[in-house]
Formats: sequence, structure tokens, C-alpha cells
Amino acid sequence: MKETRLIMGMPIEIEIVGDNPKNVLEAAFAYLVAVEERFSVYKEESEISRMNRGELPRAASSEEMKEVFALGEKTKRESQGYFDICKPNGLIDPSGIVKGWAIKNTAALIHTKGYENYFVNAGGDIAMNGKNTEGKEWSVGIRNPFSINEIVKVVYPKGCGIATSGSYIRGDHIYNPHAPEEKIQEIVSITVIGPDVLEADRFATAAFAMGKGGIEFIERLPGFEGYMIDAKGVATMTSGFEAYTVAT
Repeated sequence: MKETRLIMGMPIEIEIVGDNPKNVLEAAFAYLVAVEERFSVYKEESEISRMNRGELPRAASSEEMKEVFALGEKTKRESQGYFDICKPNGLIDPSGIVKGWAIKNTAALIHTKGYENYFVNAGGDIAMNGKNTEGKEWSVGIRNPFSINEIVKVVYPKGCGIATSGSYIRGDHIYNPHAPEEKIQEIVSITVIGPDVLEADRFATAAFAMGKGGIEFIERLPGFEGYMIDAKGVATMTSGFEAYTVAT
């Protein structure tokens, strides 16, 4: 069963292979709606909005919020400051890490209900496991950022997580914390394959903020591979990326 719903400002697609997955599908979407209600900076009564207005002290925040904040701090350290949920205006926006975190948790919810074959895609952040309805490896197409209906590379993550960060759909929503006033113009997208979707997502965001140096950062990360497309349409991939372009 496959269904797509608009949550967190993007289409989220969930496919579960197996008998009677309707209730699990509903539970998965309900969880994602709850995440949006808590973490959206666009909702006035969300927990993060109340914190940004000073109505809720950090010490009184939910366990989920504390977990996401801790992940943000961890990613900031591991990326030499290229990832930061604290914006130049002093407000906190955890959206750069919440999506991958929520998709990982959604996949875990599905798995704990006994389903081993599933695919969860939120705006290019993807968690998957097992096989598709045809009994084959799940595959993911990397879009051409200059012609989004064209697929430039098909990959088979083989149970790993995959995430793409870029400016070609949502515009300049990612910035370099070391030079926040400068737009990132030398690259247009970077796709990262990692141990799970959260790991792929947080490092894809950080790598994009690094510009052309981001693909070298991914190359140095054990267990990660990447595929970057620059402003001239030239692709650069890490040394082990090709292993994910062949189904097993």
C-alpha cells in the first residue's frame, strides 16, 4: 500500500509491502503530523515557536526537543560549524535535522509493527528496508537540478539512508554559518548515502553549506558516499559511490 500526504510543507510518500498495512500507515502519518505540530517554525503555537518567543525555557522543553537540539549540537561539532540550528537572527530553526530524524523514527515505527519491506520519502530524505512489491531492491533516482523531471543517476541504497540537499526546489534555504550573508552558488545539489536517513540528512545539509568542499568532507566520512552537482552541471562523486548504482 502506498500513499502520499502533504506534511511539513512537502509531499511525504510511504509505501508498505505486506498484509493489511492501513493502520500502520495511518499511525506513521499521524506521527509525522505530531512532529510538524511540535517543530514547525511556521506554526505560532508549536513548541519551537513558543521557545523562540521566550515563552518556554529550554530546560522545560520536551524530551523530543532536547534530543533534536543535542543532535544539532553534535552535527555542528562534527561539521566544523557548517551546520547550526541557531540562525543569525538568534532564533532556533531545527528543520535542517528534524526531517531526517522524523523519517528515521517513522521507519522504526513501521518496522516494530512487523513490516520489513517499506519505503518512506520526505522531500528526498529516504528510509527503506527489504524489497519492493516486485521483490526487487528499492531504487532512488537523483534528479537533474536543471531539469527536475530528468533522472541523472539511479542508486540502490540497499537499506542505507539517502538524503539530498540543494537549492533547486526550495531556493536558498541553506546557508554557510561562517558566511551567512553569502549565497551558496557554486553547487546546486548534493546527495548523501549513509548508515541511516538521519545520518545522511544531517551531513547532506552540512556538506551543502560547505559548497564545493562538501564532497571532500563526505569522502572523509567513514560509511558515507556522496554525489554532488555543481552550478555548471558537472557531477563529482565519492570513491565508493558507484557501488550503490548496481542492484544486487
